[in-house]
Amino acid sequence: MRPWQASRWARVALPLVAGAVPVLAFPAPSLWWLAYVALVPWLLLLRAAPSGRAAAFTGWLGGTGFMLVMHHWLMPNLHVFILLLAALLGLLWLPWGWLVHRLLAGAPGGGRLAASVVLIPSGWLLAELVRSWEYLGGPWGLLGASQWEVRPALRLASVGGVWLVSFLVVAVNTALTALLTEPRARVGAVVALVSVAVLTSAVWLWAPQPEPSGSTRVAVVQIGQAPSREERFERGERLTRRLADSDPDLVVWGESSVGYDLNTHPALVRRLATLSRQTGAPLLVNVDARRGDRPGIYKSSVLVDEDGLTGQRYDKMRLVPFGEYIPARPLLGWATSVGRAADENRRRGQESVVMRGNGLRFGPLICFETAFPDMSRQLAREGTQVLVAQSSTSTFQESWAPEQHASLAALRSAESGRPMVHATLTGVSVVHGPDGERIGSPMGTETSAVQITEVPLATGTTLYVRFGDWTVRLALTALVAYGVLEGVRAARGRSVRGRAELSATVPARR
Repeated sequence: MRPWQASRWARVALPLVAGAVPVLAFPAPSLWWLAYVALVPWLLLLRAAPSGRAAAFTGWLGGTGFMLVMHHWLMPNLHVFILLLAALLGLLWLPWGWLVHRLLAGAPGGGRLAASVVLIPSGWLLAELVRSWEYLGGPWGLLGASQWEVRPALRLASVGGVWLVSFLVVAVNTALTALLTEPRARVGAVVALVSVAVLTSAVWLWAPQPEPSGSTRVAVVQIGQAPSREERFERGERLTRRLADSDPDLVVWGESSVGYDLNTHPALVRRLATLSRQTGAPLLVNVDARRGDRPGIYKSSVLVDEDGLTGQRYDKMRLVPFGEYIPARPLLGWATSVGRAADENRRRGQESVVMRGNGLRFGPLICFETAFPDMSRQLAREGTQVLVAQSSTSTFQESWAPEQHASLAALRSAESGRPMVHATLTGVSVVHGPDGERIGSPMGTETSAVQITEVPLATGTTLYVRFGDWTVRLALTALVAYGVLEGVRAARGRSVRGRAELSATVPARR
């Protein structure tokens, strides 16, 4: 039985399941190889749809399934609201479903296949680009991010960012779908697959890589679960004292490690300064508190040395929707009554900051911000030597969230050509080198400990840092060109039909 001859419930369930399959390529399952075939069932459903409208509906259902499973761990915070959120974001795949049907359900041929291998990934990137807007949830779960532990994919990311990886993964799925369904297009499908392999090999051999330039010793203090802000601070102190004879260059605490405004708590500043003297290194702590000098609650990276506050502070700019603020609170504020949504909107910072300590230039990012490729790219352009992410996924300890979050450090390192230290409050903490490769062992969610890593430094500029999101720009250009071409064809078709109708109504002269 064909999918569209099945029951109404099956026609709804199949796209939802097909859309959810690619999530298994991400942590925690981490079946990275699945990404290269995971879209095929969804593409087959779209191709088999009886009309473009039905395909668009299937695209929406698949997108809903993808977003729902990708963010299932938000259920404790959003409860039933996550269903509405997934359905709204799933609408981004509605035009993609129509496009897939338009290209794959038509008459097979080399030209149409070539267009499909370019336009279907381009349409996917458009959906990823729109949902990457921070007010729509941000770029969590971009398809290319599933390849965070694949070295050739990390090399591709250094050239075109995670966008290029997403594009090529969708292109492979498209070619495989054609290979399975179009006998007359199989040669072209094989050519497309070989072309992706050749492109990846060429990038591996040719793409410029950062040049090694020594190393630095960074200590991560993973405090672990604590019942109160007092216990959290005291445990951070105890763990940091273990570094007294370890000679680190920088000590990093996780997000929300300090629950007090340090400007109004000089005693805590003195305790942190003592730790800096004992370890011989500045401390980068993270303050989550109401600030005395201005209204509202900020999340801030604050640098403390042996003399106290250094004056170097970074305020988080991109906040987690519903977790740290509620978009359109007068309209959606009811979300606080059905889940653990933010009771009060956090305040936003205004600019990125490159900090300096012990001769090291490092750029802080806070939690959700590691999902945004442009932020780490900007810090690399501003001269940072090390990206330092302070995060906390303690609300989601038993879910896939901590490992998904930690994996993003690999992509940001590869894109920027700079190492990233991902320091969390409760795990998973990890370090990745300038090429995206993991350095040392991660600290899992069950760990309360301190760990020092010799972090390799690098100089030079990756192509992604230099040219930015060129993959997205080319994809959008291809979609616009296709839209114009289809418009011209439609206009010509109407003109031809009009002339034919006119000639049929005018009697021929004798």
